[in-house]
This record gives sequence, structure tokens and C-alpha cells, in this order.
Amino acid sequence: MDLPFLDLTRQYRALSSEIDPAIARVVESGRYIGGEEVARLEEELAGYCGVRFGVSMASGTDALLACLMAMGVCEGDEVITTPFTFIATAEVVCILKAKPVFVDIEPDTFNIDPSRLESKISDRTKCIIPVHIFGHMADMERICGIAGGHGIGVIEDAAQAVGASMGGKQACRFGEAGALSFFPSKNLGAFGDGGMILTDSETIAKKAAVIKDHGSEKRYHHSVVGFNGRLDAIQAAVLRVKLKHLESWNERRRANASYYNDVLKKYVSVPVERDGCRHVYHQYSVLTDRRDKLCGFLRERGIPTAVYYPVPLHLQEVFKGLGYKKGDFPVTEEVSEKVVSLPCFPEITDEEREAVAKAVIEFFENED
Repeated sequence: MDLPFLDLTRQYRALSSEIDPAIARVVESGRYIGGEEVARLEEELAGYCGVRFGVSMASGTDALLACLMAMGVCEGDEVITTPFTFIATAEVVCILKAKPVFVDIEPDTFNIDPSRLESKISDRTKCIIPVHIFGHMADMERICGIAGGHGIGVIEDAAQAVGASMGGKQACRFGEAGALSFFPSKNLGAFGDGGMILTDSETIAKKAAVIKDHGSEKRYHHSVVGFNGRLDAIQAAVLRVKLKHLESWNERRRANASYYNDVLKKYVSVPVERDGCRHVYHQYSVLTDRRDKLCGFLRERGIPTAVYYPVPLHLQEVFKGLGYKKGDFPVTEEVSEKVVSLPCFPEITDEEREAVAKAVIEFFENED
């Protein structure tokens, strides 16, 4: 077979009759930056996630950066986060000349381990950024409880987790703010880069809105140092269409994951979904100590895989100056050596999904 890992063209074809008029509406308006489409998206996504304010951004990375700036993170501060995530989470900390402090992860959810947080908090700790990796929320009740006890803030990196929940509360409702990414491959993806800050804090929302517009609240008057983090109106129009379908797409991802779990649990360590949590499976990621051989076997049969993330952040060359070494975060390192993701996008057909599972089973049952 010739299966894509993710096929966004299938999604577009299904929605073209809705998306094309939405894009045309923006083009005909002549308003390409800001405007009604952007404002409506902010309102609609804030409502979907159950928070008071949405502040659209040019990317998920910009959303994280603006959150940190709005919360006053600056040179010399420390920000606690996970080493098992995309580099953007720690990168924005370094951009502000603050220091990322890593904490090892849980072996089942791959999220930051709350039981290890206390020992990493210092008098310079300004914020904790838990990442809801692959679509399963970190243990926000415990994390926020610890943070609150020390008077430090929490920013949820929900780039991979729009629609995920814990105890009936959506991602981005637990911390002071949350950050989403609309990178095209995300569960809610734009036709390019995009992001959003979601928060109940009017102060953070107002500060972030100024920061993303070059630190300007009034044209040509600049009160703080900011940057250009605005979301294009065309992207907002596309996202407004897609938001209407997000729940059905997430449910399809969950159905795909449930199928994989049932048929593959004998062969690999399948993802968990903690009680009270709703996993939205941005990635369907399993663990196996035969990863490289499995990936090669599937590739020969036209089945793609992906590895998120083969090199944890504490071992990246760019963070060498932080002083970490191999062995510092053993759970993260073991997961990085064993993790592999299988195609799980909403538009995958039942026949394709079954072919993926059949090939995985064939590999394990016939390997010497």
C-alpha cells in the first residue's frame, strides 16, 4: 500500500465547499490582518475551551513566548518544563534569557511527572510549563496545586491537545494561560502557521494582545517591547470552518486509537488514558524496543511511521550549556529510544487502519 502518515488533502476535499467561500470572503473584504474573522475565531475558540479570552497569534511558539512575556518572565528566571517535547517549549524560555529546568516524565502518559516537581523549584522559579504531549493532559490538579503552594504561575502547552480534557475541564482552563498551535498537522490545523493564547486572566490577555502587535496599544505608540505575532485573517477564516468539525475529528482519532489498542496491546506498549481524562490522540504513539526494525518493516510495505522525539531536549546540542548529561532523565531517555507513532489521522479508512495493524502484528509474530 501507499499510505500517508497524514493526508490533509482528504480533509480539504471534504470541506472545500465550506473553506473556499470563507477564504474568498476574506480576499474580497481586503482586510487581511485582524478584522472580523480573527475576532470571531478568538471568541469561538475561547468559548469552545471554556475560558474568557482568546488572543490569536502567528504560531504556537509565539503564543508560548507572549504568555511568558505577559507573566513577566525575564533574564535570570527559571521555568520548569519537560525534556520530552518539541524544542519550542524550552526555546522561548531561552529567547527571554531565562533558564529552562527539566523534570523527568511519567512512563505511561509521557507527561511531566508531578512527583518530581518540588525538588526542582527554587527561589528563581517563575513558571511551570507542562506539555500535554500527544493529546493527553498532564496531571494539572497536582501541578497547579504545587505551583500555587509556591506562588508560581502555570502555562499549559496545549499545542497538541485542543479538545483534550481532565475531570470535564478542557485543556487551557487549569493554568494562568494555555497556548495552542494551529500548525497544519495539528488536530485543529490552519493552512500555514497559527496559534492562540487562552486565558481567564484579563491582565494576561490584554498584555499579550499588546505584545503581539509590536508592543503597541495605539498605532505608533509603543509601551513595551513586543514583536509581530499577529494571525492572518485567511487563517482565522479557515480555522473557523474547521472548528465546527473538531469534535467529530477528535472522536474519530479516539476510535482509531481504541482499535489499535485492542489489536496491538499484545505486541507493544499502547497509550494510556487516565481515569477522567479525554485523550485526543494528536499522535498515536506506542513503545517497543524493536522500533527501528519495525519502522523498516512497515516502510517496505508502504506504511509510514514517525518518531516523536528521538533526541530529548536535555541532550540537544543547543542546550549543552545547561549542564545536563545522558542518564539525568532516564524515563525520558528510554521513551525516546522506544517511541514510535502510527497513522491515526481522522480520514484514514477502516481498511487502511486494519492494514497498519495487520502489518505490525505480522512483524512481531514472524520476527526471529
